[in-house]
Amino acid sequence: MSALPKFTAAKVLVVGDVMLDRYWFGDVHRISPEAPVPVLKVERVEERPGGAANVARNIAALGANSTLLSVLGDDEAGDCLEKLLTQHGNVKALLHRDSSISTIIKLRAIARHQQLLRIDFETRPSHEVLNAALEDFRAQLADADVVILSDYGKGGLAHIAEMIRLARAAGKPVLVDPKGDDYARYSGATLLTPNRSEFRQVAGNWENEAELTAKAEKLRLELGLEALLVTRSEDGMSLYRQDSVLHEPTHTREVFDVSGAGDTVIATLAVMLASGAELPDAMRIANRAAGIVVGKLGTAVVSREEIVRDIGM
Repeated sequence: MSALPKFTAAKVLVVGDVMLDRYWFGDVHRISPEAPVPVLKVERVEERPGGAANVARNIAALGANSTLLSVLGDDEAGDCLEKLLTQHGNVKALLHRDSSISTIIKLRAIARHQQLLRIDFETRPSHEVLNAALEDFRAQLADADVVILSDYGKGGLAHIAEMIRLARAAGKPVLVDPKGDDYARYSGATLLTPNRSEFRQVAGNWENEAELTAKAEKLRLELGLEALLVTRSEDGMSLYRQDSVLHEPTHTREVFDVSGAGDTVIATLAVMLASGAELPDAMRIANRAAGIVVGKLGTAVVSREEIVRDIGM
């Protein structure tokens, strides 16, 4: 690959669990007299789109176009998340409101760049709202170049098997960020992107690279995948395809926060593929993007310009 593709024509459909990432930034000067815990004096509050919403804004930050399809509560956090997404001009958000649930919130308390505590608020969406979301998926599929299914295990992808079937029947590549230990529901997808611990949960431990490769190929064949990409933290990424293994070492300079790095990886992969790149090149650029984003605090994004500077194009 001699030059990074232009991303402006790329169109990616993102479906999955969205959440609001809230950050309380402050400092700690004393221990509570009520319990042996630090007292955080909050000085600043930030809110960012999380989960599949972070995938969508990563796509937008690269200069591509994303359509986000998800479910959230009919509440203040849902209003806040929807407002945040409107700040990205190339994110089209189709968000179904479910008055029976609360919008997922991940609240992080941070002092001196260190996370002290995370508090999660979440409930699972209703079947009626999920059925409506499936109909939206059918309607939006034709206009997408690539489909991302971002599974955070929060219940928003109850129809994931049908979505994969519909997308593949329409000739659309399907990239899945998986969760849990039941990968059968992802059968027929184009590519899965588990991290090392997620892959170990499904495939078991390995002693060496040969054993890891054998386990990856076994899972790839069982699920009928074209490829499996395992992100391996400080050990980079490994791409497993039929009769082919490609490894990319990490390009991280300094790690501040790995939260949301998987969102950046799958977003960059999708944008590259939607722009006509081959999968090995898409992996190399996604690896670069991951190395940039972990140097930022919290769920963050990477621009095309940052990648160009990083690879010296």
